Amino acid sequence: MSNITKRDLVEKISEKTGLTQVDTKIVIESFLEAISHALQKGRNIEIRGFGRFKIKKKDSRMARNPRTGEQIKVDSAFKPIFKASNELRKRVNDAQMVSPPPAAPSEPA
Repeated sequence: MSNITKRDLVEKISEKTGLTQVDTKIVIESFLEAISHALQKGRNIEIRGFGRFKIKKKDSRMARNPRTGEQIKVDSAFKPIFKASNELRKRVNDAQMVSPPPAAPSEPA
């Protein structure tokens, strides 16, 4: 199972809407930019039937460098979070029931 890239999205949406790929790419990039700007301003985005984008503040903390074992301070930061709607979760789970994802390849013995 491979990832879908922005280019793949542009091609699929362009085919479905009849827009050119250039116009479709502009729409997708504008959509993503609008989400980014809203999150930068601390606003949540809710797309009914899809999910919510929001910001979560992570407090500063002490962590350990796994290589050296040295204690380091990690500054507080904001983390973008996506929470899928119940409808999206249901659609994904229903799709998995119909055609389960391929099993991960096992290593030779």
